[in-house]
Amino acid sequence: MSEQAVSDVALTARILGAAFYYPPSEIVQITELLSSGEWVAEWPYGNDAQKQAAAQKLGLTVTGEETLAQAYQRLFIGPQALPASPWGSVWLDKEQVLFGDSTVALREWMRAHQVDIVLSQNEPEDHIGLLLMMAAWTAENRPDALNSLLAEHLLPWARFYLARMQEKCGSPFYEGLSALTALTLRGWQDALLVIPAEKTIFA
Repeated sequence: MSEQAVSDVALTARILGAAFYYPPSEIVQITELLSSGEWVAEWPYGNDAQKQAAAQKLGLTVTGEETLAQAYQRLFIGPQALPASPWGSVWLDKEQVLFGDSTVALREWMRAHQVDIVLSQNEPEDHIGLLLMMAAWTAENRPDALNSLLAEHLLPWARFYLARMQEKCGSPFYEGLSALTALTLRGWQDALLVIPAEKTIFA
């Protein structure tokens, strides 16, 4: 993998992962960057029309009476049912549970490749945001392991999650984020020649 490919994956994964994982108030610079559209010219994945379409939605951080912070709460915390679950095991486990077999498999992969992430609470490691940030860390520290992380633990379910978010989330910003992430994952897949594992989707 070339240095440029590593750098592109690490940078885009870190931005997208943080935007999915953290409340907007904790990542003000990233939220402002994404909503400004200033990233479009330099984003390495997708064509101009695709990036402009995502940028248009990302620019809408307030919709009706819902702020971005309220959208984050509704989409990732609850208390109502989430329109699209951000955890891989809900998509990959027959019982659609957190900490399912796919989470256990991810933990085994992390142990085997000495990937360690510090979590502030007891939560599954297969959150879309955490996995994207894990991809950034792996690209920089264990590039030889990046393809297996993407092929086994992220790509098999992420496209279904991102499609559901674009269809059901009801927040232009997070629709745009999901569209940009889908473009980026396709870009990684093409650039790194990743063949996603075929897994049954239950959600």
